Amino acid sequence: MDGESVDHHEPLLLSTGGYVKKTPHEHLFLSCAKWSVKFAIWFVFIAWVALIFLYPSQFFNPAFDSWSRSSSSATVFGITGVKFMVFSGPVVVIAFLSIAYLIIAREDDDDQELHLKKIKAASKHPSFRLWTFPVLVDGPFGVVSATEFIGIILFLLFAIWSLYSYTLEVLSDMSQYEYPFIHKSSLFLELLGRRLGSTGLYCLAFLFLPVARGSVLLRIIDIPFEHATRYHVWLGNLTMLLFTMHGLFYVIAWTIEGNLLQEILEWQDSDVANLPGVIALLAGLLMWLTSLYPVRRQKFELFFYTHQLYVVFLVFFVLHVGDAVFSAVAGGILLFILDRFLRFCQSRRTVGIISAKCLPCGAVELIISKPANLRYNALSFIFLQVRELSWLQWHPFSVSSSPQDGQYHLSILIKGLGEWTTKLKENLLSTSSETKITTSVEGPYGHDSPYHLMYENLVLVAGGIGISPFLSILSDILHRVREGKPCRPRNILLVWAVKKSNELPLLYTVDMESICPFFSDKLNLKIDIYVTRESEPPLEAGNVHNNTMNSSNPSPKSDGCSSMSILVGAGNNIFSGLYLILSTLGFVLIIGLLDIFYIKPFGISSRWYTGLLFLICMPASVFIFGGPVVGIWHLWGRNETCMEECEDDRHNEVVAQKDRSSHTNLPSSTNTYYGSRPDFEEIFGYSWEKWGCVNVGVIVCGPPSLQSSVAKEIRSLNVRRQRHHPIFHFNSHSFDF
Repeated sequence: MDGESVDHHEPLLLSTGGYVKKTPHEHLFLSCAKWSVKFAIWFVFIAWVALIFLYPSQFFNPAFDSWSRSSSSATVFGITGVKFMVFSGPVVVIAFLSIAYLIIAREDDDDQELHLKKIKAASKHPSFRLWTFPVLVDGPFGVVSATEFIGIILFLLFAIWSLYSYTLEVLSDMSQYEYPFIHKSSLFLELLGRRLGSTGLYCLAFLFLPVARGSVLLRIIDIPFEHATRYHVWLGNLTMLLFTMHGLFYVIAWTIEGNLLQEILEWQDSDVANLPGVIALLAGLLMWLTSLYPVRRQKFELFFYTHQLYVVFLVFFVLHVGDAVFSAVAGGILLFILDRFLRFCQSRRTVGIISAKCLPCGAVELIISKPANLRYNALSFIFLQVRELSWLQWHPFSVSSSPQDGQYHLSILIKGLGEWTTKLKENLLSTSSETKITTSVEGPYGHDSPYHLMYENLVLVAGGIGISPFLSILSDILHRVREGKPCRPRNILLVWAVKKSNELPLLYTVDMESICPFFSDKLNLKIDIYVTRESEPPLEAGNVHNNTMNSSNPSPKSDGCSSMSILVGAGNNIFSGLYLILSTLGFVLIIGLLDIFYIKPFGISSRWYTGLLFLICMPASVFIFGGPVVGIWHLWGRNETCMEECEDDRHNEVVAQKDRSSHTNLPSSTNTYYGSRPDFEEIFGYSWEKWGCVNVGVIVCGPPSLQSSVAKEIRSLNVRRQRHHPIFHFNSHSFDF
C-alpha cells in the first residue's frame, strides 16, 4: 500500500518483456470488471466486520442465535455450517474475489507510453497517505502509521465494547437468581470468563491471517510479510491476554467453589471439555512468554521452537470448544494451512549456491540460483535454511540484487549478528573442498508493487547491514534508467550509518558505472556515510579490501532442480486460484460427506470428537484436492526451467567467476563523516527547502531507534508543512522479529 496512487499491479514489476497494446474498449471492460470486484471485496469486508462488532450486543445476539438455530435444521451442515458460513465464509469469499482481481489486473497492463503518463500524473498533486504518515513513533508498538493506528483503535474498541456488552448481559442474568454471595460470585466469574473467551475467539479469527506469508489477502492490499508480522504480534498479545483472563476467571471461580482439581480434569462429551482447554492455554502461555521482545531478541531459537506449539494449541483448542464454535474462526486458519502447505512443498527443494563470499566486515554474500520465471522486486526478501546448521531454523534476509541484475540468480548479504549467522560464516571459512552448503529457500516475499519506483525523490536511510535492500534499489533504478524502462526516481539521497569503516566495501557490491555509464547525467545521487565509532579514517583507507571467497561452496548446477521453486514468488494467479478454490470446495465436500455417511448414521454427538474431525478435514482437503494442483504447478515450472537450462548454466558460470571486490567507483557526491551520527533534522530540513512541493519517499532499514528518529522528524515536518514544502512518506523495510 506504499507509494503513490498508482494501481498495485501496474507493469512496473513486469520488466522482462514488452507491453500488449489494448483497445479502448478492452481497457474499459477490464477497468469496469476490476472496480466491480474491488467493490465486492469492500462490501463483503465491511459487512463481515460490522457483523463481528454487532454480535456481542444484547439486541443482535439473541436474534442471530435464534436465526442460526432455525437455519441449521435446513442444511446438512447444521449449526457448524451456519457459523462457518457467517463468520468464516466472508474471509474465504474475499480470498476468491482477490484472485479474480489479481487476474483481471494482470490482463489490464497498459502499453509503456500510457503507463508512464499515468505514473507522472500521479505525482502532480502531492498528498498525504494514511499508510505512510507516522502517528506514533515511540512506545511498545514502534513506528505506527495513521492506518495502523486506526486498526489498533478499532480492535481495542471492539474488545472494550464486547466486554462492556457482555458484562451488562451477565449482570442482567445474575439479577434473576437468588443465590448466596459466594455462589453468586463464582457464577458471575464463570459467566464473565466465558464472555472473555468469546471476545478472544474473534481476535483469534484474525490472528493467523498476517502470518500466511504468501497469502492472496496480503497481496491484494500490498502488505509485505515483514509488516504483517507486527500485526500478528499485536493480535497475539491481545488474544492471549483475553484467553488468560478467561482461564483465570474460571480458576478463581472453581477455587471459590472448592472443586478446582475436579473441574480442571473434567472432559465432557456434550459440553465444553475443560482439560483440553487447560492444555491449550498452557501451550498458548508458553508461546506468549517466549515471544515477548526481550526473550525473542536474546533467545531467538527458544522463541522459534516454542512457537511450533501452535499445532498443540489448535488441536486442544478445538477439543475444548467443539466444531460449532471453532468453525467461526476456521476461515483464517484454513488460509494459513493452505499457505503453510505451499511453503512446505517449496522448501523441500534443495537450492544451488552459485557463489559464497566472506566480506571483510564479517558479512557473507550468497548468490543463489533461481529460474527465470521466478518474479520478485527490489524490496523482496527470502527465508533461508542451511541444513548443515539446522533442519528446523529459517531466517529472513533482504535480497541485495535487483531483478534487472540477471534472470537466473539473486543474492543476499548476511551479517554475523547472532548464533546462526556466526556459525554460517565459520562454516564457510572452514569447509573442506569436498563439502557443500545445503540450502532451501522460501519466497521471495515482499510488496507486490515496487513502490520505490513511484517517487521522483527518494531518501534511503540504512543502519549497518540495512544497506542490503538499498543496494537492490540502486541497481534496479540504474538498470531502468539505462534501458529506458518505467522509473520515476531522479533525486536520491542515501544516508548510511555504520559502526566501523570495514563495512564500507558493502557499497562496492554494486558497480554503478558498469550498470549505467554516466548515470550522474541522468540521476542526482548523493551518498552520506556516517562512521559512528571511528573518529578518523584508518591508515589503510583507500585500499581495496579483498573478499575472502570460499571457492568450495558454489554448488554447480547439475540439473533443473537446483534452482528455487516457483511455487511462491512466481505470481502465477491461475495456479494460485485453482489451489485455493479446489482446496476450499474440497473441504466443504469432505465435511458434508463425513456428516452424511459417518456422524449422523452413527449418532456421534461428542463436541470434542466432531471438532477434532472438523480440524483434521482442513489439512486433509488441502492435501487431497490442493496437492495435485501443486504437483502440476511444480511440473509446469520445472519444464520451463529445463528449457532454459543451457543458458542458465552459462550464466551461472559468469556469476560464479565475477569478482566484485574490484568495484570501487562510487559517485563523486559521496561524503564520509567519521565520529558523528546522522542529524536528521538537518538532513530532512535541507530536502524540505530544496525539493519544493513534491512527494518524497523515505525508506528506512535499520534498528528500531533509527526508525523512530526518522519517523519523528518526518512527522514534525509534515505537521509544520506549508504549501511549497514536500510531503514525506515514511516506509519501513526492517524485518525485526
